[in-house]
Amino acid sequence: MLVYQISKKFPAEEKFALTSQIRRSSRSMCLNLREAWAKRRYEAHFISKLTDCDGENNETDSSLDFAFDCGYINKTEHIEMSKLYEEIGKMLGSMIKEPGSFLTSVR
Repeated sequence: MLVYQISKKFPAEEKFALTSQIRRSSRSMCLNLREAWAKRRYEAHFISKLTDCDGENNETDSSLDFAFDCGYINKTEHIEMSKLYEEIGKMLGSMIKEPGSFLTSVR
């Protein structure tokens, strides 16, 4: 929701470009995580969805770089949000590397 709030400030000409893209990737990250959780009975599916989630996380972070470079967000906003996405990336990386504790057994 932070991405949504911050992207409200983007100029109108970005509505179908950066604004749409950053909102889509940030939401997709959350949706992929939810889907991964639903597929945690199967390690390969779980890791696959987490990998998709990590990709969307990186895409969102890159979009924040563009937003900063274009002057749509300030340095403080950029640093704070980039730190959040870096932390999310670390958590996802840990889950991908060691998925066992998140998996449920197949009955």
